[in-house]
Amino acid sequence: MSQNQIIEPAGCVRGEMSVPGDKSISHRSIMLGALAEGRTRVTGFLHGEDNHATLNAFRAMGVPITEQEGGVLDIDGVGLDGLREPADVLDCGNSGTTMRLMTGLLSGQSFFSVLTGDQYLRRRPMRRVTVPLRAMGARIDGREGGEKAPLAISGGPLRAFTWNSPVASAQVKSALLLAGLYADGPVEVTEPHLSRDHSERMLNHFGARIERFTGGVRIEPRPRLAGGEIDVPGDISSAAFFLVAALVVPGSELLIRNVGVNPTRSGIIDILRAMGGRIDLLDTREQSGEPVADLLVRHSDLKGIDIGGELIPRAIDEMPVVSVAAAFAEGTTRITEARELRVKETDRIAAMVSELGKLGARVEAFEDGMVIEGGEALSGGQVESWGDHRIAMSMAVAALRASGPVTIRDTGCTATSFPNFWPLLHSVVQ
Repeated sequence: MSQNQIIEPAGCVRGEMSVPGDKSISHRSIMLGALAEGRTRVTGFLHGEDNHATLNAFRAMGVPITEQEGGVLDIDGVGLDGLREPADVLDCGNSGTTMRLMTGLLSGQSFFSVLTGDQYLRRRPMRRVTVPLRAMGARIDGREGGEKAPLAISGGPLRAFTWNSPVASAQVKSALLLAGLYADGPVEVTEPHLSRDHSERMLNHFGARIERFTGGVRIEPRPRLAGGEIDVPGDISSAAFFLVAALVVPGSELLIRNVGVNPTRSGIIDILRAMGGRIDLLDTREQSGEPVADLLVRHSDLKGIDIGGELIPRAIDEMPVVSVAAAFAEGTTRITEARELRVKETDRIAAMVSELGKLGARVEAFEDGMVIEGGEALSGGQVESWGDHRIAMSMAVAALRASGPVTIRDTGCTATSFPNFWPLLHSVVQ
């Protein structure tokens, strides 16, 4: 549903809060819980549109999934070979994770399936997963030679395989690891930089035979996956908006409880600390194989830095709100080696340059990143979300330090990852 939000300048950001469950881990809890034997109970599941696309797809393939009190999910796993051919096309909505990971998983099944999505997902590149999967023996057809959805998958036998991925992408890696469950030998994936490792951690948690090595990971086929308990931590990508909000608004102090701080995802903390941000990790602990902490963040005077290399895959989803932090920092921030931002829900480089520019920020785009000249006061005005949840929420953070109200158009997209973002934002802004 299309809607607009008007954000007023904030006096400060203060209080204590929690963010919804991690989107990436929630997706994987459904997928691996479905393939396990026995019941898997998932607490902290993110009930957003993207994760419900995954949930509905597995229900359509015969997996019993019931919601208990408090949003807890019980998944009665059907085992590696228990999925049934769906009677209809599987709609992935706006979720690239659902489509890419399921392309790998469905490639090894004994039935036919079709994956489609909304207008934005149908424009996103899929060849990065279809090419290596075809090399394993998968039969996948799609628009533009398998580059665009809908994708039609005729499941069947898959071969052992080694893939040297040209991009650090958790979605590509995870698609191949899930396909590797059904291969006739080991599947190995190497990357130029380590991408997020939620799949490896959860596969290990369920009993898969996973081996990590420098630069990559290997999975052995046909494990027996055993159901169990998954406690999903808060999503650091969702916490990132509030981290930046508290850093840039004077007088702010905010405690965000129970946030996942997986090292392959915590690039946002490293970046903001390098910019001078005061962020403390309290009560660090482990939860269902994932590191978790409470984050205490206080207003800080930020400075511009250079961001590239291994930090990019560790913070790729947070780059839009990093550009907001950079707009309020002293000096110049350069984001490079981030071409992946061009092929997200929208072109996030173009989007942030356009929308921050409307409020008076000095931002310039390059093919693989952007340069932000910080220290300029931002004005009120009207901006667009581009139908992208992270653009909408990033512009809300920028609006907190603007000189007047900012209207953000078409903000219904935030429901894909953060259904209660707007009331939660208002609850901590004073």
